[in-house]
Amino acid sequence: MDSGRNNNYGRGRGSSSGGGRGNYQNQSNQGGRRGRAAHHQPPAQQQSVNRPPVQANQPPAQQAWGNRPPVQGNQPPAQQEWGYRPPFLRTMPQTPPPQVQQQQRPQGQSAPSPVQPLQACLTRAAAQDLRPGASIIFIESKGNQIQPIKRPDHGGTLAIKTVKLHVNHFPVKFDPKKTIIHYDVDVKPAPSTDRMLVKRTVRKSDLRVIRDKLFSDDPRFDILQTVYDGEKNIFSAVNLPTGEFQVNLADDEGAKSGSYIFTIKFVNELKLSKLKDYLRGSLSYIPRDILQVMDLVMKENPSRRRICVGRSFYSSEYMTAFDLNNGVAAYQGFQQRLKPTSQGLALCLDYSILTFRKPWPVIEFLKEHLERFGGVNDVKSRRRDVNNALKGLKVRVIHRHTKQKYTIAGLTEEDTRDCYYDLVDPEGNNPPQRISLVRYFQDKCNMDIMHQNVPCLELGKNNRSNKVPIEFCVLVEGQMYPKENLDKGRAWFLKDLTLAKPWVRKSTINEMVQAKDGPCGAVSRNFGIGVDVNMTNFVGRVIGAPELKLGGQNSVRVDVEKRQWNLLGKSFVDAKSVDRWALLDFTDGDRYNKLQANAFINNLRSRCRNLGIRMEAPLLHRVTRMYEFSSVNRLENLLQNVVEEATRLAQGKLQLIVCVMTKKDPGYKFLKWVSETRIGVVTQCCLSRLANKGQDQYLSNLCLKINVKLGGSNFELNGKLPHFDIGDHVMLIGAHVNHPGPMSALCPSIAAVVGTVNWPAANRYAARVAPQAHRSEKIINFGTMCSDLVNTYARLNRVKPKKIVVFRDGVSDGQFGMLLEEELLVLKKAIYDDHYQPPITLIVARKRHQTRLFIENRDDGGASGNVPPGTVVDTIIVHPFDFDFYLCSHYGGMGTSKLTHYYVLWDENRFNSDLLQKLIYDMCFTFARCTKPVSLVPPVYYAGLVAYRGRMFQEALMESTTGASPSNVSFDPSLYSMHSDLENIMFFV
Repeated sequence: MDSGRNNNYGRGRGSSSGGGRGNYQNQSNQGGRRGRAAHHQPPAQQQSVNRPPVQANQPPAQQAWGNRPPVQGNQPPAQQEWGYRPPFLRTMPQTPPPQVQQQQRPQGQSAPSPVQPLQACLTRAAAQDLRPGASIIFIESKGNQIQPIKRPDHGGTLAIKTVKLHVNHFPVKFDPKKTIIHYDVDVKPAPSTDRMLVKRTVRKSDLRVIRDKLFSDDPRFDILQTVYDGEKNIFSAVNLPTGEFQVNLADDEGAKSGSYIFTIKFVNELKLSKLKDYLRGSLSYIPRDILQVMDLVMKENPSRRRICVGRSFYSSEYMTAFDLNNGVAAYQGFQQRLKPTSQGLALCLDYSILTFRKPWPVIEFLKEHLERFGGVNDVKSRRRDVNNALKGLKVRVIHRHTKQKYTIAGLTEEDTRDCYYDLVDPEGNNPPQRISLVRYFQDKCNMDIMHQNVPCLELGKNNRSNKVPIEFCVLVEGQMYPKENLDKGRAWFLKDLTLAKPWVRKSTINEMVQAKDGPCGAVSRNFGIGVDVNMTNFVGRVIGAPELKLGGQNSVRVDVEKRQWNLLGKSFVDAKSVDRWALLDFTDGDRYNKLQANAFINNLRSRCRNLGIRMEAPLLHRVTRMYEFSSVNRLENLLQNVVEEATRLAQGKLQLIVCVMTKKDPGYKFLKWVSETRIGVVTQCCLSRLANKGQDQYLSNLCLKINVKLGGSNFELNGKLPHFDIGDHVMLIGAHVNHPGPMSALCPSIAAVVGTVNWPAANRYAARVAPQAHRSEKIINFGTMCSDLVNTYARLNRVKPKKIVVFRDGVSDGQFGMLLEEELLVLKKAIYDDHYQPPITLIVARKRHQTRLFIENRDDGGASGNVPPGTVVDTIIVHPFDFDFYLCSHYGGMGTSKLTHYYVLWDENRFNSDLLQKLIYDMCFTFARCTKPVSLVPPVYYAGLVAYRGRMFQEALMESTTGASPSNVSFDPSLYSMHSDLENIMFFV
């Protein structure tokens, strides 16, 4: 609901970071273009952090680039490497390699096409920015792939102060002389004369059990010298025997009993020296195969001892303080990842929380999970509740020794004493014998069933019955419980646990790194990998906040600690009049949440007037019920009637409809889809409970949204954006893809692109949204959408943008090549011609990472204990030579602040570190709907909001359309097209 809440950017939608299982082949993703234009000077008001000059012939230990402090105490063995990487400038050739040297064009020959491979040409506009005599240098890359650009300097120097920081990066040392041997694995059932008993395929969950059985039984294999990816690959620190091996599994070993053929074939050798070469800068492409294997090695110890969920590892036991009752508890865990950084290879480990069902006996679980459940005697009387609570859960049995897991299909129709089945003679000498379940347990298991007058659990599948008394079943550990099913009190408690304070998170991370079930173990040591269990410490910079411009004032200074500002006594810089609006009151019939309409209208108009907005009385006040949200057709008829009636009462179309609701309703998506794609009038929704309170802050938040939706501007930077001039006409573009949930196999992904349409304020955006292939991260219509936005800019400003900066969200490292070789190329194809080739900068903004910063001295942070807003890091923990940095632009009032990781992939606008960091930080103050800087650069934030709005449209279409194919309906781009009256305004805030 677009009520007046100031939420920081969150991922409530199904965004994907990409990735997936690698094929362990060498991939190129990191080399790149080198050579930069002269650096711009930092703004005069900013102070500079002194850095010692880097001498050309300094030994590595004295270099300023990501130098690690000397190791105290016992030095590591000589063959161990911290992966130190000296400054790339020291090893960079000063002329282009011959194979990529640009050739002189014969006289009269036309210029290269603007859509030629990007590594072979620069745009004319960008080339004009090069200083005289500068050379364009490209590093040789594997497979001729386009590589991200390199850092243009040694990091920024702009700062108003510095802070001592700790980061959850733990330096990793490895032996570059080591070789990891890669083997291919194939597992099949052993041949049998009885075809009915042979399984054609082996379950993935059984593969690891079969591997463990072979390696434990055969002395030629050492399980602590190998790691297995659970599918097709084994990696070993020593040579393994190859060939076919027979594995016999008993029924008590956690997998389907039987014989299997385990085939091992040699593939290749992976030399860790290649990773050392990459970290030192002598190898241009990242050896992803080696990094993937080392990451697998580091995960082996926790994967054996902890509960694995995706890429996270959770403790097998919960703390008493984390008990959520209801048969559910919160478990602590962590995510980890190996990262190449300026200090070498580092292990990044972060703390997380997840809810699991307690691994209790089934009856004990039911006692706590179901309200007023007295025990086993209530199973029959509460059959429906018990079935709903247990169906689909996994259990193990305690009447025999087995690790096998079974899925509960439900309760049996008959009681335990009445359960019979046919006992078959395995030799076939005697006919099947009818036997009761009670007698079977007495004769075969030597156990008496205590509760015979209640149903059993049915654990069979594929129409095969397997009845087990409920008292012999225990829930398997690690079964997730959806947090959405928690009541309000437990949900808030879980949120408090998840949003751990910085000092709590830091302490927990340190404990997990050093734990016996953590990332360090015998396997990693056998592969020659060691971890420094002390957090990396370094000095970060804090850059200053910009001054803001509001209506009637020259400038507004922000709060020193939280960087926020107050609207009291101030007005918007460009306040739009609200002459024609209607009030739709959906609270009729609700005695507790009935809108006090006159008071609300007067309060809203008064707050608008104080902020400079002239708001007339509503043309129309229609009272109705929440029932209208139950149908798209009802809402469309209602809105259409309101618009038509208001039009008759005044000259001109309605500008705004304020909708007051008693509660959040699923029909909200119907309202937005109808109003924004069919009616063409923006709506502002709010809850009657908050509207009746009439608090100044709440009404101000409504006014922030209303003014922007009508095309106004709330506040602007007092001065130009860094690096650009008033006449540059820069267009800022944001792009994002929203993916459907994991259970939606046919729904499209939703791509959204937004772009600024004003300069130099650059704070008003137009948006385009379109459906595309299911879970496709590549934006299929990226060129078309951007071209439309560029033409819109030209139509509104009578000039095309002269420079373009693109911010892309939601991609992983492995997808950088797709952005450079496909989306960027498509963009240039779409907008370039012989006379128009603006320089383009492409930046990825990511919040899905595990890096967390902690201040060393509490005095350096605010009351929350987080790093101060404006903290920027571009040394030590960043990439060895690519152009990336971390920025904390917001004040972290809850939990531990999560920085945004900005990664520059392509830059024809010639940024240096200081100016790009300052540009992004200043832009975070221009987000339209709150009076504080946000955590993510606004173009990406807005693109996320638009993509989420597109997801709402898709859901509205699916729920409102009958008799049509879901794929045909939801993939039709015309159904997502905005009404022509709204396509160039910020309807989505």
